[in-house]
Amino acid sequence: MPDSEERTFRLRFSLSAEIPEGAWDDEDFEEDEWLNEWEVKIKPGLIRAVFTYLRTFEDWHCHIRNRGVSPLDEIEIVVKKTWS
Repeated sequence: MPDSEERTFRLRFSLSAEIPEGAWDDEDFEEDEWLNEWEVKIKPGLIRAVFTYLRTFEDWHCHIRNRGVSPLDEIEIVVKKTWS
């Protein structure tokens, strides 16, 4: 059986929003709108871009692994090098 090695690399995003004081008085103001934009528009495209790029390297294979953490908080992408 071949030997294998593992290493962890983290790319972490810390999200924040600067909300003007006046927004809180606006009854149409959606407090979580900025976070929804991240979850629905930005994050999926970012993950697709990462997978698209990784798949350009034919000896590297990738998939998402779920370790029981909510995908709202963490997405783990497993990348494995194989020799042809």
